[in-house]
Amino acid sequence: MDKEKISNRKGLWALSPLMVFVVLYLVTSIVAGDFYKVPITVAFMIASVYAIAISGGFALPFGRRSALPLSKRIATYSRGASAENMMLMLWIFVMAGAFANAAKTMGSIDATVNLTFSLLPGNMLLAGLFVAACFISLSIGTSVGTIVALVPIAAGIAQTTDTSVAMMTAVVVGGSFFGDNLSFISDTTVVATQTQGCKMSDKFRVNAFIVVPAALLIVAVYIFLGSNISSPSDVPEVQPLKVVPYIVVLLCAIFGMNVMAVLTIGLALTGIIGIADGTYDVYGWFGAMGSGIISMGELIIITMMAGGLLEIIRENGGIDYIIEKLTTHVHGKRGAELSIGLLVALVDLCTANNTVAIITVGPIAKKIGDRYGVDNRKCASILDTFSCFMQGIIPYGAQLLMAAGLAEINPVGIVPYLYYPFAIGLAALTAIIFRYPRRYS
Repeated sequence: MDKEKISNRKGLWALSPLMVFVVLYLVTSIVAGDFYKVPITVAFMIASVYAIAISGGFALPFGRRSALPLSKRIATYSRGASAENMMLMLWIFVMAGAFANAAKTMGSIDATVNLTFSLLPGNMLLAGLFVAACFISLSIGTSVGTIVALVPIAAGIAQTTDTSVAMMTAVVVGGSFFGDNLSFISDTTVVATQTQGCKMSDKFRVNAFIVVPAALLIVAVYIFLGSNISSPSDVPEVQPLKVVPYIVVLLCAIFGMNVMAVLTIGLALTGIIGIADGTYDVYGWFGAMGSGIISMGELIIITMMAGGLLEIIRENGGIDYIIEKLTTHVHGKRGAELSIGLLVALVDLCTANNTVAIITVGPIAKKIGDRYGVDNRKCASILDTFSCFMQGIIPYGAQLLMAAGLAEINPVGIVPYLYYPFAIGLAALTAIIFRYPRRYS
């Protein structure tokens, strides 16, 4: 569709399903005073029904009724929900959910926490806790899982060492976003790479160039701030064998193995190790995998509905309209990358879910990137990093709410200590402005 043919009226009408979703979810959540009072699946469902109803020219502002029968409009929605890249994402979600829960049930998270603390040098508790959160989140691919594992420990240490509970909690929250941003089994990595059409290993390399310097800087800050705090001495016995599935998955993924093969190997290891040491029997292993798959149900439903919604928006010219407006004053890669980062951050601010933000913005970012020659690996990194930056600092996001609940503090009190999320936001902005890393810019 040519840009000059998309009027403001038509473009805004094409985008109205997305506006319905954002307004419904954001406004009702603000009125309720709880961003998890309104199920995001319900918001997507209502927006999807509206999108199907107004698609195909049904919109009254154009003075004509729809030329497309309802079955055709539903077919368009279904085509977007079941696109090839969308289905691949769903299979990865299924495998990742099975692996994550099988490993957790086996005791891998506790073993990883204990191993990390046993390796911490004295007087480096803050830095060590941050590194532990980084490693665990990188291994298990979830910021929430890392927070659940480490915040109770961090809060207890803060109380026994007379350290700020808010600061200690923020250390864990910050480190949890390191893996959320980089892990091969993280939802955000899966979605970012699939929407941009690049390999996870390539995205990892580019993303690491951007955020690892920020992580090292924060480690140095925590070494200075925590020099007078001692590490815990009562660390439970380490069970290194239970850490093996995480390490193997991490190494296989780094070396570029197909993500489905990586997760299959990880699942096999959880079964072999878990059954061998008596943690569970074959049926317990099956049950753990089944529970993990079920836990991904909401994300799978959201992904499919978002795909259908965006396909209808695209069909009606909404995607081209967004690109036209966002790139009006863009004259090169730098402006294109800035517009992609700004868009995903704004959507995350409205939805309080970085995975949903990337799912929503990903197809638009791909079109902007292709138009201005942005490397798809850097585009995926920008999407992931800016969404994690915003998700990491909003006090109504799942991560901060979970952390605050576990530490029994106000989530707003954590925000001033969230050094790492702010650092990766600045690092991503710097990478765009100064065209870094050069090879991918």
